[in-house]
Amino acid sequence: MGVDTHRDPVKRLVVLQPSFLPWLGHLDQYVWADTFVLYDDTQFDKHGWRNRNRILTPNGITWLTVPVKTKGLNKPLNTEVPINNQGNWQKKMLATIRQSYSKCDFFETYFPGLEEALGKEYELLLDLNLATFRWLTESLGLPWKVVRSSQLDVPGRKTERLVALCEKFSATDYLTGDAARDYLDERQFEDAGVRVHWHNYEHPVYDQGTEEFVPYLSVVDLLFREGPRSVDILSLSQKND
Repeated sequence: MGVDTHRDPVKRLVVLQPSFLPWLGHLDQYVWADTFVLYDDTQFDKHGWRNRNRILTPNGITWLTVPVKTKGLNKPLNTEVPINNQGNWQKKMLATIRQSYSKCDFFETYFPGLEEALGKEYELLLDLNLATFRWLTESLGLPWKVVRSSQLDVPGRKTERLVALCEKFSATDYLTGDAARDYLDERQFEDAGVRVHWHNYEHPVYDQGTEEFVPYLSVVDLLFREGPRSVDILSLSQKND
């Protein structure tokens, strides 16, 4: 993720959809960015990461899933998806997290904040994702630099809109994930004077107390185990930036 440092000043922009207790790479992009646009007015993907993520239990990987109500909704946006609060899902989820991480060095430091953020009743999934993401950034000692695309009045589709978001924030550099190679038109960024960076995230390895390291989990796995060292660990790939 090298940056062209001759530009002065460099302004970095990231645009990502909301994710529930996201993985390390999501936070690594957040650390890199000067402005982090939460792409919340995009279509909800039912089997994606908007309402679920993975953690490591003594018995292996398990999913933390927020129940949502999508029946009868015609291709809802992320801003529109309601949570199904009929069951006691928060209590069960918090119990799973406690059982999985209570013996970790930094569990007692961070769990009360997660319990408070996760334990409230939310009508919309987006509100829950915003609250838990704010808890994550605060726990990691990171400033809040989230703006919501739904509140920016920036029109366009696909690359056109991404470039328009860069222009709105006078961004010189834009970071995106490798999956975007299939649809991103780099020429449009070049024409706007914006340099595109591909994330190419190298997942760090840290002590999980297991024989074999398990990658691609929610960042809470790292936070409960490594505490204040978490940002340095998850952003190891930026050391050569």
